[in-house]
Amino acid sequence: MNGLTCGQALATAQVLGLERLDAQLLLLHALGKPDTDRAWLLAHDTDSLAAETWQHFHALSQRRASGEPLAYIIQSKEFFGLQLHVDARVLVPRPDTETLVEWALDRLALAGMPPTPQVLDLGTGSGAISLALKNTVPALVVTAVDASDQALTVARHNAARHGLLIQFLESNWFDKVGGHFHLIVSNPPYVAQGDPHLAALRHEPVRALTAGPDGLNDIRQIIAQAPDHLHPQGWLLLEHGYDQAVEVCSLLQLKGFVEVQSRADLAGVLRCTGGCWQGHIGAGAKTAG
Repeated sequence: MNGLTCGQALATAQVLGLERLDAQLLLLHALGKPDTDRAWLLAHDTDSLAAETWQHFHALSQRRASGEPLAYIIQSKEFFGLQLHVDARVLVPRPDTETLVEWALDRLALAGMPPTPQVLDLGTGSGAISLALKNTVPALVVTAVDASDQALTVARHNAARHGLLIQFLESNWFDKVGGHFHLIVSNPPYVAQGDPHLAALRHEPVRALTAGPDGLNDIRQIIAQAPDHLHPQGWLLLEHGYDQAVEVCSLLQLKGFVEVQSRADLAGVLRCTGGCWQGHIGAGAKTAG
């Protein structure tokens, strides 16, 4: 199929079932052009593609048609204004998670925070949350934790790419975390084992998605241990599933958190829940989880 034009190549991808935007981004990737050059494709709709470019684009299109995330194919995803490297070692950052970042920034902007707040990001993955916070508020001292050394490799790469200083730590949640923080944020696994939505996520690392029969095992562990790592008046903010806000609120209240509340994403779904720890440092160890 030598000699196909840009327009014809895009049409073949749509026949495979690809959305036009995905097809355009894949063609730009095959051409070695930035994903901001969609206007170039319109202006060069009748340009012929080199045979190797067409073959590369067709292979990419087949991967996308099989359900592989676009971000993994082009190894890039924008999050909170930052272009991040992503691949199958980490979850693809979702727009929903920007709700968590915005809430964290709101908390950090309130009176009472020190000049250099200490922030802990649990389950950092690609580093999206940590990097978004540090890029917006350079004075933050951010520690990013993940149990996967492969995920941390991706996160470190993204931090270096954007020149952002983050402390990275390989740890299963709080196991190797020392010190205390003014804010703890986390987008942990929260999908229930056996959830039918997992079929659509088969290309992403399952250990970063599922957390027990009801999807709340990791959230329970974080809530149980967070007070031992929070300064008094420190906040814990958690992302969770679309139907888990009530249960997460209950877990926080039972642990002794106050001002417990939830925030909705752009679709109006209660996507994040958090609360304030008013106890003394280390007091969480005396409270039942």
